[in-house]
Amino acid sequence: MLLKLEARPEPSQLMAYLSPLLAVALTLIGGLLVFSALGTDPLEGFKVFFLNPVKDTYGVSELLLKATPLMLCAVGLAVGFRANVWNIGAEGQYVMGAVAASGMALYFIDSESAMLLPAMVLAGAVGGALWAAIPALLRTRFNANEILTSLMLVYIAQLAVSWLAHGPWKDPDGFNFPQSKMFADSALLPMLIEGTRLNFAFVIALGLLAAGYVFMQRSFLGFQMRVAGQADAAARYAGFSATRTIWIGMLAGGATAGIAGMAEVSGPMGQLTEHVSNNYGFAAIIVAFIGRLNPVGIFFGSLLMALLYLGGEQAQQYLNLPSSISKVFQGMLLFFLLGADVFIHYRLRLKGGK
Repeated sequence: MLLKLEARPEPSQLMAYLSPLLAVALTLIGGLLVFSALGTDPLEGFKVFFLNPVKDTYGVSELLLKATPLMLCAVGLAVGFRANVWNIGAEGQYVMGAVAASGMALYFIDSESAMLLPAMVLAGAVGGALWAAIPALLRTRFNANEILTSLMLVYIAQLAVSWLAHGPWKDPDGFNFPQSKMFADSALLPMLIEGTRLNFAFVIALGLLAAGYVFMQRSFLGFQMRVAGQADAAARYAGFSATRTIWIGMLAGGATAGIAGMAEVSGPMGQLTEHVSNNYGFAAIIVAFIGRLNPVGIFFGSLLMALLYLGGEQAQQYLNLPSSISKVFQGMLLFFLLGADVFIHYRLRLKGGK
């Protein structure tokens, strides 16, 4: 008797929802094996990695703080992914949004205007969108693959912010560290909970998740993009513009990633440094698919991914494990998700063997 994959007559809606849960469960089991292989008590490792980060109010606030840029990046990416517009360069758009917002904060460093923060949010969105417009233009004008072009632009953005931090924006009183001046209070996001670092960016993220839900689930334009992703021939027959779909998908991802970059420099960092890139843009790709490209799912997927980040820090501090352990868990999560997604379109059948 042999097990063989057999194509389903139609995709399984049940497996579409069970797949992320199955991937999470397998990641937890795999984590226990990883801790055991590293010579750490699996139960102690599980406690430190998954429970310690959220054992008090401050820990929960840090979880929400870490989840905020993931929500922002993922909801914009989901708009494009639904239409098969593969923006893989959200990390670069995040960086350029941080640069644009920092430029606004540094230019008006002596300003106490209440309009500075909204202007920085707008600058972050525009900076990220303009960076995403480059692969959109290359795709629509020259049919260049947006996966490659958006990914290569990440490294250019990282080099650009490094040049700014070491050069024209370097703080002369910063003891030679590659960083800008600290932002004025008027350029910092207000805190939501006293004694924590959770700031107003979390409210912005929730607002954009709600807006993303309305756009993707309730608008005609969102319907066009879903059709373009699920049946390209049908979209062309209906007269839906493929060029417009690409531009909307890329610009939406770039704008929200840029706002995430603004939230980072105007929130926990309070300045621009060459280390502003935290791989949130790449992690948000996993978050988007864990959340099934749905804003509600993205919210919970962001919390899970944020927990993996915080768990890695806890494991480094209390278990003397490398901080890269969080990337191991992220990799396992993606691996198991891709594996579980196979069963949306296929099922296992017993076949008689010789």
